[in-house]
Amino acid sequence: MYISNIEIENYRNFRNKSIILSDGMNVIIGQNNAGKTNLIKALALVLDSNGKKRLDIHDFNKSISLEELKSAPPKIRIRMTIKQSDNEDLDSDDLVTVANWLTKLEEPYEATLTYEFHLPEKEVEKYAASLASVVDVDKAWRIIQQDFLRLYIYKIWGGNIDNQTVADSESLKKFDFQFLDAIRDVERDMLSGRNTLLRDVLDFFMDYDIKSDHTRTPKEKIHEIKLKKQSFTDAADALLLNLSERMKLGKEQILSYAMDTGASFNKAEPNFEGVISDVELFSALKLIVEYESGIKIPATHNGLGYNNLIYMSLLLSKMQVNSDGGYLGSNAKVFPILAIEEPEAHLHPAMQYQLLKFLTKNKKDKKVRQIFVTTHSTQITSTVSLDEMICLHNERGETSVGYPGIVFKDNEKSKKYVQRFLDATKSDMLFAQKVVLVEGIAEQLLLPIMARYLGVSFEENHIAVINVGGRYFEHFLYLFNLSNPYAIHKKIACITDRDPERKKKTKGGSYSKCYPYEYGLQEDLYEYKRNPSFNLYPRDAYSNIAIFSQDETAGKTFEYDFVLHNPSLELLVTNSMKNQDEIKELMRLFSSDTELSEYEQILRESDENKRIKESINMNCSWEKDQKVKGLIASRYLNSVGKGENALELAYVLADNLDKKGTADYQEFTVPNYIKEAISWIIQ
Repeated sequence: MYISNIEIENYRNFRNKSIILSDGMNVIIGQNNAGKTNLIKALALVLDSNGKKRLDIHDFNKSISLEELKSAPPKIRIRMTIKQSDNEDLDSDDLVTVANWLTKLEEPYEATLTYEFHLPEKEVEKYAASLASVVDVDKAWRIIQQDFLRLYIYKIWGGNIDNQTVADSESLKKFDFQFLDAIRDVERDMLSGRNTLLRDVLDFFMDYDIKSDHTRTPKEKIHEIKLKKQSFTDAADALLLNLSERMKLGKEQILSYAMDTGASFNKAEPNFEGVISDVELFSALKLIVEYESGIKIPATHNGLGYNNLIYMSLLLSKMQVNSDGGYLGSNAKVFPILAIEEPEAHLHPAMQYQLLKFLTKNKKDKKVRQIFVTTHSTQITSTVSLDEMICLHNERGETSVGYPGIVFKDNEKSKKYVQRFLDATKSDMLFAQKVVLVEGIAEQLLLPIMARYLGVSFEENHIAVINVGGRYFEHFLYLFNLSNPYAIHKKIACITDRDPERKKKTKGGSYSKCYPYEYGLQEDLYEYKRNPSFNLYPRDAYSNIAIFSQDETAGKTFEYDFVLHNPSLELLVTNSMKNQDEIKELMRLFSSDTELSEYEQILRESDENKRIKESINMNCSWEKDQKVKGLIASRYLNSVGKGENALELAYVLADNLDKKGTADYQEFTVPNYIKEAISWIIQ
């Protein structure tokens, strides 16, 4: 069995939300305050037998309106559906555990547990009278806190809630819910044998060679372990006797003070005596780390990340102890659940990957049945499958849930593509508040700097720029297309190049790049097309997705448009470019009233430059100014090496921006389509 669904009503940031859960690993991701920890705590309210069940006023969702508060006392409800797993053995203890909570008898069976924190019915009339004249919602909450919260009660119902059947505590205790929160002191919790976690684990695994030997009968195992315990006790008694002999004279001296103070009376005298068992001696043990060289150091001297891993391994060992029926009898747990908040704390990327492998192996070995992990780590999300992710997103106080695996239900091709390319860098799209998808490294490096020229900070607006490595937006946009109920609710801007192309109409011709001023010129000889990505998601058809590209007539690529909007800005000519002097000469000429032929004379002789001149002169629909800009932009584009040039441009533009307000600052114009994209994404 497994927890297949949890419905959370009026708890913290969840107004009314149903969340689908996986049988196995569940990785819960999202930006800060999206509700990741609250989801884990909601699970704990139902399943953690040792956890706090009473709530306070701040656990209620505060978006409940005044009218709702007046009509009925606020109630927190968490309903959990437990479902039969695939290939589950119906003779196991699973079905027995949930038998009284069944809501569906046919396979796969389903059972329900519901936690409620509510005001008893007898107090409702008094509550309504107290809030009848209240006109302010904050005052209503104060009245609830001061006059009624202490009267609230909690119940955990089993089965159909309409039957009001309280779930029996013995069955609830069969769930072993272990939660490691983000703020944990592993040194306090595990490193000494005085701690119950380490002591219980040591006690269970002591004499494990006997306990795990399937060739012995239970009776034989008990007999052999008793012999070992007796042998230890005899040896311990001898040690204590030796200690007593060594203390004999000293003891008389110590006790003489007791006699003098009157501690001895009525013929009774204080003395020293004791026995020690193997379990009691655990308090003398301390966890150490022994290196290959033979050096031993206390675990307290380890880094926090290393100790976190040790602690998790001990906790899973403890869960194995708890579920062992031979050891605990009828007190054994049936369903161990591990919840970890931010396991990446203090772990470098390689150790995060190792941790995920470790948890997956424990699930496969059935040492834990279901795992819940909350994380901010892109390393972890790049390791797990899309089916194991749950994405929480909070927009203006409203929490939404997305499922990267389910969203691709009818598109296996895109699912495989995204799974393959969702590396640690691209995974940032799952955490950011808003996302800009771009085609290449140049846009990724330069977009945040251009935003700064417009007075916008991507960091302050929690916007991530993700390079998808080409025209592959469609695969990723499935994640965010809100026409799918499982999509991630997030605002996405895509920036793509127009990339005009043409091909000869002769048989076997193929498309090749062309210049904007060539587009449509010779329709008798060529077929033309532009990047179709721009039309994938029409601007008015989707509230959260928009695609931006250059001007349909004059646009070509990102670098081309840079110079199209800044035809005289020599700052854009970087050291890695070819033809630097030629391009700077063209740029200097732009500010003067010069004929097109003079620009053409600057171009060195080459087949490509000949093509540029012929095409520009053939175009009769463009004005001179358009042609000059197109010529300079074409020459610039043909002279850049994209990766290195982008790095240099990022440096010079950032440096120029730092000079703003001084005589050294040079005016830079952000291309129009980039302005539109930035303006749209920050709205």
